[in-house]
Amino acid sequence: MHFGSEVHFFIMKCIEITKYIESWAPKGAAWQKDNVGLQIGSLNRQIKNILLCLELTEQALVFALKNKCNLIITHHPFLFNSLKNINTDSNNSKIIEQLIKNDVTLYSAHTNLDFTKGGVSFQLAERLELKKINFIENLESTKCKFVVFVPESSVQSVSQAIFENGGGVINEYSNCSFQSAGKGTFKGSSSSNPAIGSKRKFEEVDEIKLEVLINTWDINNILSAVKKVHPYEEIAYDLIPLKNNNVNFGAGAYGYLKQSMPVKEFLDFTQRKLKLKNFRYTLGNKKRINKVAVCGGSCSDLLNKVISLDADAFITADVKYHTFHDANNRILLIDAGHYETEIFILDEIKKRLTDFVNSSSIKIFKYNKTTNPINFYKH
Repeated sequence: MHFGSEVHFFIMKCIEITKYIESWAPKGAAWQKDNVGLQIGSLNRQIKNILLCLELTEQALVFALKNKCNLIITHHPFLFNSLKNINTDSNNSKIIEQLIKNDVTLYSAHTNLDFTKGGVSFQLAERLELKKINFIENLESTKCKFVVFVPESSVQSVSQAIFENGGGVINEYSNCSFQSAGKGTFKGSSSSNPAIGSKRKFEEVDEIKLEVLINTWDINNILSAVKKVHPYEEIAYDLIPLKNNNVNFGAGAYGYLKQSMPVKEFLDFTQRKLKLKNFRYTLGNKKRINKVAVCGGSCSDLLNKVISLDADAFITADVKYHTFHDANNRILLIDAGHYETEIFILDEIKKRLTDFVNSSSIKIFKYNKTTNPINFYKH
C-alpha cells in the first residue's frame, strides 16, 4: 500500500467562467442586434485550458488544440448572421466541424464588453495612460427602480438577495438602497397562509419600503432571489422604468493625459503606445493635446458628441472619408485601426480570469499571433 500526499484535481466548468465574465460585462448591456454569449459547444464542459483571441481563425484554432484548450473566448462573435447551411468545404464551416469534433466550447463577449466599465475603450484609454477616465456617452433607459415592501425582520436578507444579483450598483458604489418605514395592512382569505397574523383578520404590520436601482436585464433573477427569502405568501413590489442614463455602462471613454503635448508629440506617443505601423488622421484646431477621447472599433458616429465634450483628440477606427472632412479643423481625429484599438482587452480578460481561476492546473493563453487580416504595403 502506498502512502503519499494526496493529489487534488481542480475542476471548473465553462459556465463558471462565463458567469464571471457576465458579472462584469452582462449580456443585457450588448447592442440589441449583437450575438453575444455561447457560440458553439456546451457550457457544462469541464475546462482543461482556455484560449483568448480577438476573433477565431483556423490558425488560432490549431493553436488552441495544440495547447489543449477546450474553451475559447473571443471578442468578435464567430456566428453573427444566420446560418443557411454548414458546408465543411468552406473555412468557417471547417472551424465549426473541428470545434464539435474536438469538444471545444466557443464563447464571445462583444458589445457588452465594449459598453462596460473597464472594457474595450477603457483599456485603450489606460494604454494611453489617461487619467479620470469616464464614458463618452452613457447607455440610456436600461435602469428601473425596484420597490418591495418587507417586514423589518427580513430587510437584510431581502436586500442582500437583490445586491447579490446585480442590484444597487451606482457607478463606484455597490449595495445602494433607500429604506423608509411605514405600516402595511392586509386581510387574508380563508385560503391564505399569512406569515404574520391570522387569516380572515385585518392586520397591520411594521414594514420597510425598500427601493433599489436595478438593470432591466437583472429583473427575473432578482425577483426569483427575492421570492426565495421574502417571508410573505404574496409579495408586494413595483418595477418603475427610469429615463436616467445608466452610469455603469456606455460607449467610448475619455480622459486626460498626465501633461499636455504638442500635436506632433502626441501623434508619436499614440503610435508608440498602440504599437501602430501606420494610421490615418486629420488635424484639429488645438496646438496642444490634453483631453483625449477613445473608442475601440467603429465609433466615428460619436464624433459630434466628442466635440461637444471639448476633447482635443479622438482615437477610433474605420473612419469614413467624409467623417474626416467633418472633423477637419475641429478636432484631431485618428483612425488607428479596428484590431489595433481592441486588442488590449485580451490582456485585461486574461488578468481577471487568472485571478478568478487561481489554479495552476488551468492555463490561460492569449493567442500569440495576430488575427488582423489587414497588411501594410512597404515598397
